[in-house]
Amino acid sequence: MHARELIELASILSAQGPMLIRSAPQLSSHGVQQYWTASKCRLDRWARNLKSFAADASPLDATAVQVQWPFIRGVLEEILTGEVLTRVWTAVLCLYERRHGGNELESLARSIMIGHMEARHRVLMLLVHGPGVDTEGALKLNHLRRRTERWTDLLVGHLARYGDVAEFSIDADRAVEFSRDLEFQTDQEGGRHAWPLLQASLRAAFQRGLAPVSPNEDLNAQIASAILSCFPSDLFDSIGLFRSLWLHRMSNVTSDVEGMIETLVGAGPTGPFGAEERSSRFGR
Repeated sequence: MHARELIELASILSAQGPMLIRSAPQLSSHGVQQYWTASKCRLDRWARNLKSFAADASPLDATAVQVQWPFIRGVLEEILTGEVLTRVWTAVLCLYERRHGGNELESLARSIMIGHMEARHRVLMLLVHGPGVDTEGALKLNHLRRRTERWTDLLVGHLARYGDVAEFSIDADRAVEFSRDLEFQTDQEGGRHAWPLLQASLRAAFQRGLAPVSPNEDLNAQIASAILSCFPSDLFDSIGLFRSLWLHRMSNVTSDVEGMIETLVGAGPTGPFGAEERSSRFGR
């Protein structure tokens, strides 16, 4: 899954998140645990990639650096654009638990957000002081950073009517301003078109300029699937990105069920996990 699709997923979460926040049933922790696991793996990959590039760039000649640049550029773009989804999803989960009680989901999401912010800081340090990044590449990535920050504040701002989300924004004042603008537009005649137009603008904003392939497409898909597993199936259209993400989710759920069956059948009553621990492990 390409990084730009995760930005679109963030817009879906911003639009549909209120439904989840208001929902009475207890949200299963299984999907959030899967989100944490996949996100943690991606954070570890990013850290290794950035460390390796920074270590190798100094002694390498310019030609060798250029050979590595397409891959590391994709990594840097993934970190910058992926922060949109990380912040929006963390905001949704925190608002959910503030309404329904608990802090387990919030703690998992916050730990990933903190790790993502650290990765973002390493990217900025690399752009300013790191070897191997030329001026043109640094300027393009900085423009991308600023674009993703504005969209983050807009999408987080849309959730502001359900609670304080200032800590999940980049610029709290800008997020509040976006929130007021969106509320005003949706209250006008034809306001139901405001959000579809916004999503179309978001897709256009990131349609071009990103690397053609994201380095961690597998983990991006797992992250999306884990998030979507927390939502009911009737939110997904039969076509487009919703359908594509739904298929990812179903594939993930199928694999989970197969793994559960193998574990339960293979382990039996004398296996490494007792009944209570197995139930907890699979979020039941």
